[in-house]
Amino acid sequence: MILYLHGFRSSPLSMKSRLLAAQMQALGREAEWLCPQLPASPKLAIELALSLVKGVAPADLTIIGSSLGGYYATWLAEQLGCRAVLLNPAIVPLIDLEQHVGVTTEFHSDKPFEFKRVYIDELRAFAVPAITQPQRYFLIAATGDEVLDYRDMVAHYQGARQLVIEGSDHGISEFADYLAPVLAFCGIAADAAL
Repeated sequence: MILYLHGFRSSPLSMKSRLLAAQMQALGREAEWLCPQLPASPKLAIELALSLVKGVAPADLTIIGSSLGGYYATWLAEQLGCRAVLLNPAIVPLIDLEQHVGVTTEFHSDKPFEFKRVYIDELRAFAVPAITQPQRYFLIAATGDEVLDYRDMVAHYQGARQLVIEGSDHGISEFADYLAPVLAFCGIAADAAL
């Protein structure tokens, strides 16, 4: 089972989630793919994620998180004992998101999106000062990330499998090139479909 958690202001319509969903469908494994629209509240986002994977054995679960979703995925992996793939993950979103308090829109629609100041406090509850089992993590970080510093990511996930992309961007525009290693880490052979 793969649970994909999108980033701040993003959605299941993001390029990375659509590519992964298409690959899972091509492999005939779409029933093992979950990608919910996350609520703005970190507390509610975590509650939703936990409800979706309730009863799934840790050995059968990988959480893929992009940006803020990577922050959530790290906390969930520590709590559940499952694998996690982090795509340009947020390390200290309390600081990064302070400037985004207020009403804006989702990236893939004109739907209003409010990030309340109380959500900054909610984020504190999901901080992971250090990962406990690096072998359960796979970090993909881009040196050209214009939003977050890849060096913070590399340091935070020390000892984990790491793929540092020279250049690229926060969205990892060439993510299609990394589908196979991501799915392989999830225990899924990706070369059978595309």
